[in-house]
Amino acid sequence: MTATASPQQGGRWKLFLIIAVCAAPIIASYFTYYVIKPQSRTNYGTLLDPRQYAIPDLSSKALDGTPTTLEAYKGKWLMVQVDSGTCAKDCQEKLFEMRQLRLMQGKEMERIERVWLITDDKPVDSKALVPFDGTRMLRVNPEKLQAWLPTEAGTTVADHIYLIDPRSNLMMRFPKDADPNLVKKDLSKLLRASSIG
Repeated sequence: MTATASPQQGGRWKLFLIIAVCAAPIIASYFTYYVIKPQSRTNYGTLLDPRQYAIPDLSSKALDGTPTTLEAYKGKWLMVQVDSGTCAKDCQEKLFEMRQLRLMQGKEMERIERVWLITDDKPVDSKALVPFDGTRMLRVNPEKLQAWLPTEAGTTVADHIYLIDPRSNLMMRFPKDADPNLVKKDLSKLLRASSIG
């Protein structure tokens, strides 16, 4: 009796072992998805919820004083930076980066506009800005702007480049001193994935 029970028990253990080996990947995937919850983030910039950051009335004007809004560029992807009209070194570096990032998109660059939101009434040195020709410049109400644009801890709105989609939704913020190559990848992915703008 004992001799015949032993092969049966051995067969059962083999069956359980086969079932366990087959079930292990499924159990591991469920455990990983529901317990560990891996991050599938592939973007460099911080995605923003457009429902939280609808473009407000910024009391914006062109440099000649003509009232205008960011919605005037609806239908285009907008790279936006914020700074004083004096546009010191950091400001000019961001203007340069935005120009280069647009150029790096090749034939897709026409889908992108560059916008500089100026937060004061200081005069803009047009000669110093010749290399950044084509950048749209709007003077805005600084308090309304601060209330609208989100920042990372320890930074100001002037530290970031923001991205607005062709439907006028604020949807991404790039970090302070952003890596241009990683920003380029984000822009390229968005332009490839989107048929608008």
